[in-house]
Amino acid sequence: MKFNIIAALDSNWGIGKDNKLPWPRLKGDMKNFHHVTTLAAEGKVNAVIMGRKTWESLPEKSRPLPDRLNVVLTRGDMDFPEGVLKADSFDGALKMLEKRDDVDQVFVIGGANVYKQALEHKDFYRFYATEIAAAFECDAFFPKFDLGMMHQPWAVTDYQEENGIQYRFIRMAVKDS
Repeated sequence: MKFNIIAALDSNWGIGKDNKLPWPRLKGDMKNFHHVTTLAAEGKVNAVIMGRKTWESLPEKSRPLPDRLNVVLTRGDMDFPEGVLKADSFDGALKMLEKRDDVDQVFVIGGANVYKQALEHKDFYRFYATEIAAAFECDAFFPKFDLGMMHQPWAVTDYQEENGIQYRFIRMAVKDS
């Protein structure tokens, strides 16, 4: 099953600090994330795959992410709200979603280890990036990967500024996908 990756990263590929976003809240980025990950074919829903730490980093009032099928990767014995799926591996999550006829698109939303597995997977299809034009103190980073595996971006927005931070959205597809 083909899947997409969506991530916001700073100029050093940083994505997190102490299990939180390292930059001030960017409403435009949050709106884009919501729009991209919820826009699905009629009668279907998109799925988001995340690691346990990403799940725990979501504000409780936002768990599960609404209007999406939430899949959490964990080998631990955790309880999740009704409707949240648990998988013990990335491949297991994809196989679980492939069996469902109500899933339109799949988005990998973090964290760093889950992104690494996704980047190396044969079914990686599209990359939706928020490029933040500043460096922040981070302890979690998006894995470096060969940008040569990607087509030239098919959508790049102009930079916008919020809370003194410039950022833009970039969308790329994997070659031969």
